[in-house]
Amino acid sequence: MTYVVTENCIKCKYMDCVEVCPVDCFYEGENMLVIHPDECIDCGVCEPECPADAIKADTEKGLDAWLEVNAQYAKSWPNITIKRDGPADAKEWDGKPGKLDLLSPEPGEGDA
Repeated sequence: MTYVVTENCIKCKYMDCVEVCPVDCFYEGENMLVIHPDECIDCGVCEPECPADAIKADTEKGLDAWLEVNAQYAKSWPNITIKRDGPADAKEWDGKPGKLDLLSPEPGEGDA
């Protein structure tokens, strides 16, 4: 089992999860975070920390596509271990459906 970042993170990108992760398995894209499935230790501390409720256990139904997104981008985006502020308009995007088309493949800043 691993945890998966899902669609609601897109354009919200709160970083509360990054701060609590004991193994630093979060990777940052331009407008979303992902979890590296091979690094996640399934502790679950990140799930309740996400204000957007965008982190789910991969045992929930319908998350196969998101598990693939997380695995794919964790290979090319920079690792992030330090919490920063999310986007200024994050609250406006929180809960909006259909954000997959807005997912940017570009990497974020990471801990740079």
